[in-house]
Amino acid sequence: MLYDALVLLKSPVAGSMEHAANHTLMQGYDTSMDLTVEELRVLCVLVEKSFTTPEQYPLTTNALVTGCNQKTSRDPVVNYSSSQVDAVMQDLRTAGWARTVRVTGSRTNKHKHVVAEKLPVDDSQLALLAVLGLRGAQSPGELKTRTERYVGFDSFDAVVEELETMAAMPDPLVRNVGTQPGQSQDRWVHLLGNSDESAELPADSAPPAITERSEHANDRSPATAMTSSAAPDLLGTANDRSVSELAETVRRLERRVAALESVVRSQGLPIDAD
Repeated sequence: MLYDALVLLKSPVAGSMEHAANHTLMQGYDTSMDLTVEELRVLCVLVEKSFTTPEQYPLTTNALVTGCNQKTSRDPVVNYSSSQVDAVMQDLRTAGWARTVRVTGSRTNKHKHVVAEKLPVDDSQLALLAVLGLRGAQSPGELKTRTERYVGFDSFDAVVEELETMAAMPDPLVRNVGTQPGQSQDRWVHLLGNSDESAELPADSAPPAITERSEHANDRSPATAMTSSAAPDLLGTANDRSVSELAETVRRLERRVAALESVVRSQGLPIDAD
């Protein structure tokens, strides 16, 4: 089934089927939030620019790449290529988060988000989600300052109220992760997809480090001890990264296959369960 779907994705009719799949997926709100890191960055840049530079929105691919790779107001800083951004946009279109359009008088296609068709949020809540997606965990005070170019909140309490509203939704969009040492305000994170949530947990909730010590450890030189202990850590980091990238690729393919299945079912055609 997966092989057949991948072949179909490369066929000449894939474009028209993708459009139909988008229409099917957009009926009502869809709160299945499994955005990858790349999808989240591209989507949040589209949201940001729709607020802060409406005269330049929708965005060309080049403008979208520049927005993703900004050195300011971004955490982490990335370096996406235009081909990467185009690939991510294809996945966002398939999942119904964004569209690519041809604006009158323009010779190039431009990209826009359609988050309002996926989530029951207003402009204030959308602005908060975008800033959280672009900059990670933040306090209500930081969010108030950083959303001024988007919507502008009247007070600190107004920010907290919107955050609590989103946290209380049947499918929560944000979460309060508490304070960290030296901080006076709780911090909030988005729940739109993949993120390093362990980094946002209070320090005392982090799992204890596990170390192994040889009974002859004292016989080793400092250099030898450092090399032997660091190597597993580096290997583990590389393996974790590879697994994470593979998992994100699988999630993208699953979403695209599900979209195509919806179109096939709408045409009354059978789907091979195998």
